[in-house]
Amino acid sequence: MFSKQEAQQLKKEFWTAFGKSFPRKWILYDTKVKDLSFKFTADNKKAEVSLDIEMKDELFRNAYYEKVWSLEDMLKEEIGDFYKEEYFTLDNGKVISRIWVEKHGVSIFNKNSWQEIFEFFVEKMNGFERFYYEYEDFIKDI
Repeated sequence: MFSKQEAQQLKKEFWTAFGKSFPRKWILYDTKVKDLSFKFTADNKKAEVSLDIEMKDELFRNAYYEKVWSLEDMLKEEIGDFYKEEYFTLDNGKVISRIWVEKHGVSIFNKNSWQEIFEFFVEKMNGFERFYYEYEDFIKDI
């Protein structure tokens, strides 16, 4: 087990190593749609790449979710099997819509699994980005 400070340091090292290993600009928050973003997440059990739809207005959030969901087959071609949840509750209680892929059996606290996480991140985020750039105009037309 790590102290809180040691865990924070390892997380910082992890994200720094990822940025140095794959120095490129990801789309992430630059989708040109407020509260629609792509995210990398890693913890002590798994790694995730997600598309988070976080509009406070449920009608807009649902409209964007339905747009993306209508392209399910195209998204699956880019990223493979994925999970989706129209009403996903974050740890802070906020409800969002989320579409994501995950890799189990890896840990941000195990440096031996970092490369595996990095490769997963790159493969899946590249797929999400290709999908978004291909269908961006359709998705944004709400």
